[in-house]
Amino acid sequence: MKKLSILIAFGALSVSANAALADSTDLADRVINGRYQAVLGDCAACHTKQGGQPFAGGEPLETPFGALVPPNITPDKETGIGNWSEADFIRMMKTGTGHDGIRLYPAMPYPAYSKMSDRDLSDMWAYLTTLQPVKNKVVANQLPFPLNIRLSMWGWNLLNFDPEPFVPDEKQTAEWNRGAYLVQGPGHCATCHSPKSFLGADKDSQFLQGASLQGWYAPNITGDPHVGIGAWSEEDIVAYLKTGSTDKTIASGPMAEAIAQSTSQMKDADLKAIAVYLKSLSAGTADKPTPLKADDGRMVAGGAIYHDTCSACHGADGKGAMPLFPALAGNSLIQQPSAETLAHVVLAGSQGVYTPSRQTTPAMPSFAWRLNDQQVSDVLTYVRNSWGNAAAPVSASDVRDIRGGAQN
Repeated sequence: MKKLSILIAFGALSVSANAALADSTDLADRVINGRYQAVLGDCAACHTKQGGQPFAGGEPLETPFGALVPPNITPDKETGIGNWSEADFIRMMKTGTGHDGIRLYPAMPYPAYSKMSDRDLSDMWAYLTTLQPVKNKVVANQLPFPLNIRLSMWGWNLLNFDPEPFVPDEKQTAEWNRGAYLVQGPGHCATCHSPKSFLGADKDSQFLQGASLQGWYAPNITGDPHVGIGAWSEEDIVAYLKTGSTDKTIASGPMAEAIAQSTSQMKDADLKAIAVYLKSLSAGTADKPTPLKADDGRMVAGGAIYHDTCSACHGADGKGAMPLFPALAGNSLIQQPSAETLAHVVLAGSQGVYTPSRQTTPAMPSFAWRLNDQQVSDVLTYVRNSWGNAAAPVSASDVRDIRGGAQN
C-alpha cells in the first residue's frame, strides 16, 4: 500500500511538472510570436525616441492638427502600461479606448490594428510585459484647444471608424489573404499611404494611392503602372522591404525607419505575401500626363543644373548605378503627384538605411547650400519630365515651403 501511495504521488508530481513545462513552453511561444507582432506593427519606430530606451516613448508626430507624442509602453507602473490588464490592451488596440476609458487619437493607428486577431494581440501583450520597465513620463497630447479634449474622439470614431475584424477573401489564395491581413492590419500601410479627409480619416476610395506625411510624400503603392508599383516585380518589392533599396530607389525619411524597425525583420514568406497583395491592387484609370517639351524654359534650366550637379552619379541618361545610385528614368516614385519627398532629399540629403541584408548605406549630400528654390524646382521639373517620365512641374514656392519645414 505504501508503494502504491508513493507511485501515485510520483505520478501526480510528474503530471504537474509536465503541465508546468507545457505552460512554460506555451508562454515562450506566445512571447516569441508577440515580439514578431510588434515587428509587424512597427511599434518600436514610433514608441522609441532616438537615443532613448526601447518603447519608453517616442519623437513627436507632427500632424495637421498639432503634435502628438507616442507614449511609454513599457510595463512601468507609474509612466507606462504596468497597471493595464490584457483586456485593457486588446480593447485599446481594437477600439482606440485605453486604460480607464481614455480615448486615443488615430495617429495611433487603431483603425488598422482593429483588424488584428485576438490571438496576435494577446501574444503582443505577453511580449510587452517582458520588457524592462522604464520610468519615463511622456506628455502625449500636445494638441491645441479644443482638439486636446479627448472626448472629441467619440465623435470622430462615430463618423470615421467602424471596427471590423479581417475577413479573408475566399476567392483569393492563402498567400494573398496573408498579405492583405498584414497590409490592412498590423502593417497599417494606409496610415501613411492613403490620402486623408479634412478630419484626418483615411479615404478608403483612394486606398494606398499616396499621401503627404510630415513634409514627405508616401507614394502610391497600388498596381498603377505609372505612379504605383505596377512596373515592379514581386521580387523588387520583397528586396526593397528587406534591404531598403532596389535599382529603382533607396528608402529615405519615414519609410527608411519602417524598413529598419519592421519590414527588414519580417519573414520572407510574409514579404512575398505583401508583394502579391499590393501587385493585385488597382488604382483606377488616371491617364499619364504629357511630359513638358524639351525646349520649355524650366526644362532647359533644369537640364543644365542636372548635368552639372546630378549626372555624375545618376548618369546623363538617368539610369543610375546601383547599388549606390538609383535610376531616375522611368521611375514611378519620381512621377508622384507631389514632389515633396524629392525636394526634401535634394535640400536635406539622404542616407540609405542599414539592414542586415544590405549593410552599405549610400548617401546623397544636401544641396540646400548650393541651389536656390528656383534652381531646385527647375532640376526636379527636368527629372520628372525626362527619360520617359511625365509629371507636373515643381514650383519655387513648393520648394520654399519644404526648405522652411526642413529647417524647423
